[in-house]
Amino acid sequence: MEISTITILVTISLVAIYFILIYNNLITLKHNVSKAWSNIDILLKQRHEELPKLVETCKQYMSYEKDTLETIVNARSAVANAQDKSDLKALGAAETQLRLGLGNLFALAESYPELKANESFQHLQARITGLEQDIADRREFYNDSTNLNNIRIEQFPDVLIAKLLNFNSFELLEFSETDKADINMGTLFQ
Repeated sequence: MEISTITILVTISLVAIYFILIYNNLITLKHNVSKAWSNIDILLKQRHEELPKLVETCKQYMSYEKDTLETIVNARSAVANAQDKSDLKALGAAETQLRLGLGNLFALAESYPELKANESFQHLQARITGLEQDIADRREFYNDSTNLNNIRIEQFPDVLIAKLLNFNSFELLEFSETDKADINMGTLFQ
């Protein structure tokens, strides 16, 4: 064999190996995003199952706080609908409403000593608070995975392979600014 033939074969082999490495990295990133979303989905379902128990426990004590309980029930339904449709914008908005409703509920519980002392309420409050923290952690992981994927499919030379093989970007899971703001406790008791 001639040197030029060997050079061409080595060059083609190196390009093929490089293509395979980029492809495998893009596949890994894509599946990391899917895995991160699955982790959020599991926690949302767990919280979805716990909320009716919490609302029912609170109904026994909080006859005057119907609006707060209805807000939570409606927000729970909106989260489930957005989750079923995989609509991240709607999910972010529904999550904001649910978190505000839960914040209000837990703040209002302070006015009901019997409720606050109820063992079932304490267990559910701790469980939901833990799930909220886990969801926040998983959301951060999802957004990191999404960001890494989106950056890689736009960088050269990965963009060439990503476009050739139809790799798509993913949406970040964002909550509104009101979700990030502190709850004004004074307005809850007016």
